[in-house]
Amino acid sequence: MTEPVLPPLDEVLAGSVVVALPMRVRFRGITTREVVLVKGPAGWGEFGPFPEYGDEEAACWLRSAIESAWLGDPAPRRAAVPVNATVPAVDPDRVPEILARFPGARTAKVKVAEKGQDLAQDIARVRAVRELIGNVRVDANGGWTVDEAVTALTALTADAPLEYAEQPCATVPELVEVRRRLPEVPVAADESIRRAEDPLRVVRAGGADIAVVKVAPLGGARRLLALAGELAEYGVPVVVSSALDSAVGMGAGLAAAAALPDLPYACGLGTGGFFTTDVAAVRTMTDGMIPVGAVAPDPARLAELAAPEDRARWWTDRLRRCHALLG
Repeated sequence: MTEPVLPPLDEVLAGSVVVALPMRVRFRGITTREVVLVKGPAGWGEFGPFPEYGDEEAACWLRSAIESAWLGDPAPRRAAVPVNATVPAVDPDRVPEILARFPGARTAKVKVAEKGQDLAQDIARVRAVRELIGNVRVDANGGWTVDEAVTALTALTADAPLEYAEQPCATVPELVEVRRRLPEVPVAADESIRRAEDPLRVVRAGGADIAVVKVAPLGGARRLLALAGELAEYGVPVVVSSALDSAVGMGAGLAAAAALPDLPYACGLGTGGFFTTDVAAVRTMTDGMIPVGAVAPDPARLAELAAPEDRARWWTDRLRRCHALLG
């Protein structure tokens, strides 16, 4: 696996710009997504670890940005990638509006277990989605206990099966127990892979049927591809997803998905529509597919979306600390 040579800090900072992307709906508890875009000799990369992440974890995101900007994308095996619709924890009457942003999508991922909401709201949201898209997966972001997960997933599969339940509980032992008690619902691991020191631990323990993988948290597309190869040895397929990326980060995710030998599931790489404005034109989804290709931000949009000075300083300081850790 080729690893990028760490460029000097001043070289990374010279090509960096901090942007703040306004969002149409609240997602992960935020309405503005801030990221640092980094320009290098091979193109653009994105550094956007969520604010609550520590520097050790965030450094992987910087490694990914440097890979994109200094090495470029891995060789593709396909020109377009199937993508699922993503439905935040909205009221059922907003579901048609959300799904309209994903023309031709045959799969929908529905957020559930949102703080401040209850199971009845999750059931209503999933039913509203199923009226328009039959193949549904749900994502709880580790928000349930084992008992809550079994109760919720039993209710959510009363009308029709789920493709899978993504991270129903937070810990690996809990995922193992959910699979034992509810074997008819496949379990996908997300946080248990991208936020784990040993991404294979959940698979070895028997806690996942499917692995949700993301380029930035894993340290780049090449590391994602290497992990996918290891997971394949356990018979666990991967779904490439986004980390609420800008068009630049989404391009890296699409490039990784395009380079995989097998791609049996639709990918979670269509969240660009959650932004009212992005740093580049949103790729048009056609028949549930999004084309692959390099992304270069629009200079006018970079100026328009520039983060306030205090936030730019905060991100620059964070980038400096993460660069020191990589060094």
